[in-house]
Amino acid sequence: MTATKKQNISASLEDYLEAIFNLTAESKTARSKDIAKSLGVSRASVTGALRLLKEKKLANYEPYGFVTLAKSGRAAAAEVVKKHNILKTFFVNVLGIEIETAQKAACRAEHALGAKVISQLLNFIEFTAKENKNGYDIVGKFWKFCEK
Repeated sequence: MTATKKQNISASLEDYLEAIFNLTAESKTARSKDIAKSLGVSRASVTGALRLLKEKKLANYEPYGFVTLAKSGRAAAAEVVKKHNILKTFFVNVLGIEIETAQKAACRAEHALGAKVISQLLNFIEFTAKENKNGYDIVGKFWKFCEK
Protein backbone atom coordinates (compact mmCIF):
# COMPACT_ATOMS: atom_id res chain seq x y z
CA MET A 1 0.00 0.00 0.00
CA THR A 2 1.41 3.39 -0.96
CA ALA A 3 2.02 6.17 1.52
CA THR A 4 -0.78 8.25 -0.01
CA LYS A 5 -3.33 5.46 0.31
CA LYS A 6 -2.39 4.79 3.94
CA GLN A 7 -3.17 8.44 4.68
CA ASN A 8 -6.28 8.42 2.47
CA ILE A 9 -5.12 11.45 0.50
CA SER A 10 -7.24 12.85 -2.30
CA ALA A 11 -5.90 13.40 -5.81
CA SER A 12 -6.01 17.13 -5.15
CA LEU A 13 -3.83 16.84 -2.04
CA GLU A 14 -1.45 14.60 -3.98
CA ASP A 15 -1.09 17.45 -6.49
CA TYR A 16 -0.18 19.82 -3.66
CA LEU A 17 2.36 17.35 -2.27
CA GLU A 18 3.90 16.98 -5.72
CA ALA A 19 4.06 20.76 -6.22
CA ILE A 20 5.71 21.30 -2.84
CA PHE A 21 8.13 18.44 -3.52
CA ASN A 22 9.14 19.92 -6.88
CA LEU A 23 9.44 23.47 -5.55
CA THR A 24 11.54 22.43 -2.57
CA ALA A 25 13.77 20.35 -4.83
CA GLU A 26 14.58 23.52 -6.79
CA SER A 27 14.90 26.10 -4.01
CA LYS A 28 14.67 24.17 -0.70
CA THR A 29 11.57 26.13 0.30
CA ALA A 30 8.07 26.66 -1.02
CA ARG A 31 5.73 29.59 -0.51
CA SER A 32 1.98 29.52 -0.92
CA LYS A 33 2.13 31.95 -3.85
CA ASP A 34 4.62 29.67 -5.64
CA ILE A 35 2.40 26.64 -5.03
CA ALA A 36 -0.62 28.57 -6.35
CA LYS A 37 1.28 29.57 -9.48
CA SER A 38 2.58 26.04 -10.03
CA LEU A 39 -0.89 24.51 -9.81
CA GLY A 40 -2.86 27.37 -11.36
CA VAL A 41 -5.09 27.77 -8.30
CA SER A 42 -5.93 30.59 -5.92
CA ARG A 43 -3.89 31.30 -2.83
CA ALA A 44 -7.03 30.63 -0.76
CA SER A 45 -7.15 27.11 -2.20
CA VAL A 46 -3.51 26.63 -1.31
CA THR A 47 -4.12 27.78 2.26
CA GLY A 48 -6.94 25.27 2.67
CA ALA A 49 -4.85 22.44 1.27
CA LEU A 50 -1.85 23.35 3.43
CA ARG A 51 -4.03 23.26 6.53
CA LEU A 52 -5.21 19.76 5.60
CA LEU A 53 -1.66 18.60 4.87
CA LYS A 54 -0.57 19.99 8.24
CA GLU A 55 -3.46 18.19 9.99
CA LYS A 56 -2.39 14.94 8.33
CA LYS A 57 1.17 15.61 9.48
CA LEU A 58 2.42 15.64 5.88
CA ALA A 59 3.56 19.26 5.70
CA ASN A 60 5.05 21.86 7.99
CA TYR A 61 3.14 25.08 7.51
CA GLU A 62 2.49 28.30 9.35
CA PRO A 63 0.52 31.17 7.76
CA TYR A 64 2.79 33.58 5.86
CA GLY A 65 5.73 31.24 6.31
CA PHE A 66 7.58 28.77 4.16
CA VAL A 67 6.22 25.30 3.52
CA THR A 68 8.24 22.12 3.86
CA LEU A 69 7.25 18.49 3.76
CA ALA A 70 7.35 16.30 6.83
CA LYS A 71 9.10 12.94 6.45
CA SER A 72 5.82 11.17 5.68
CA GLY A 73 4.90 13.97 3.26
CA ARG A 74 8.19 13.59 1.40
CA ALA A 75 7.60 9.84 1.10
CA ALA A 76 4.05 10.34 -0.20
CA ALA A 77 5.17 13.07 -2.61
CA ALA A 78 8.07 10.96 -3.89
CA GLU A 79 5.60 8.19 -4.71
CA VAL A 80 3.38 10.60 -6.65
CA VAL A 81 6.39 12.03 -8.53
CA LYS A 82 7.60 8.51 -9.36
CA LYS A 83 4.21 7.57 -10.83
CA HIS A 84 4.09 10.83 -12.77
CA ASN A 85 7.56 10.30 -14.26
CA ILE A 86 6.83 6.69 -15.25
CA LEU A 87 3.66 7.77 -17.05
CA LYS A 88 5.30 10.74 -18.75
CA THR A 89 8.20 8.56 -19.90
CA PHE A 90 5.79 5.98 -21.31
CA PHE A 91 3.71 8.59 -23.10
CA VAL A 92 6.75 10.32 -24.63
CA ASN A 93 9.20 7.48 -25.31
CA VAL A 94 6.81 4.66 -26.17
CA LEU A 95 3.69 6.33 -27.52
CA GLY A 96 5.50 9.30 -29.08
CA ILE A 97 3.26 11.89 -27.42
CA GLU A 98 4.50 15.50 -27.43
CA ILE A 99 6.05 16.34 -24.04
CA GLU A 100 3.60 19.05 -22.97
CA THR A 101 0.61 16.84 -23.78
CA ALA A 102 2.28 13.91 -22.03
CA GLN A 103 2.92 16.08 -18.96
CA LYS A 104 -0.75 17.02 -18.68
CA ALA A 105 -1.93 13.46 -19.33
CA ALA A 106 0.46 12.11 -16.70
CA CYS A 107 -0.96 14.56 -14.15
CA ARG A 108 -4.46 13.25 -14.77
CA ALA A 109 -3.55 9.57 -15.02
CA GLU A 110 -1.21 9.36 -12.03
CA HIS A 111 -4.18 9.47 -9.64
CA ALA A 112 -6.39 7.07 -11.55
CA LEU A 113 -3.97 4.22 -12.22
CA GLY A 114 -3.12 1.88 -9.40
CA ALA A 115 0.30 0.68 -8.33
CA LYS A 116 -0.01 -2.54 -10.38
CA VAL A 117 -0.65 -0.65 -13.64
CA ILE A 118 2.21 1.78 -12.95
CA SER A 119 4.53 -1.12 -12.13
CA GLN A 120 3.65 -2.91 -15.37
CA LEU A 121 4.18 0.27 -17.39
CA LEU A 122 7.64 0.59 -15.85
CA ASN A 123 8.33 -3.06 -16.69
CA PHE A 124 7.22 -2.44 -20.28
CA ILE A 125 9.46 0.63 -20.61
CA GLU A 126 12.43 -1.34 -19.28
CA PHE A 127 11.60 -4.29 -21.56
CA THR A 128 11.42 -2.15 -24.69
CA ALA A 129 14.70 -0.44 -23.80
CA LYS A 130 16.39 -3.83 -23.33
CA GLU A 131 14.95 -5.24 -26.55
CA ASN A 132 16.10 -2.13 -28.41
CA LYS A 133 19.65 -2.76 -27.19
CA ASN A 134 19.29 -6.35 -28.47
CA GLY A 135 18.45 -5.07 -31.94
CA TYR A 136 14.69 -5.41 -31.84
CA ASP A 137 13.10 -1.96 -31.91
CA ILE A 138 9.59 -2.60 -30.58
CA VAL A 139 8.83 1.08 -30.17
CA GLY A 140 10.08 1.91 -33.66
CA LYS A 141 7.89 -0.84 -35.12
CA PHE A 142 4.94 0.55 -33.18
CA TRP A 143 5.55 4.03 -34.58
CA LYS A 144 5.73 2.65 -38.12
CA PHE A 145 2.47 0.82 -37.49
CA CYS A 146 0.86 4.09 -36.39
CA GLU A 147 1.95 5.80 -39.62
CA LYS A 148 -0.31 3.51 -41.69
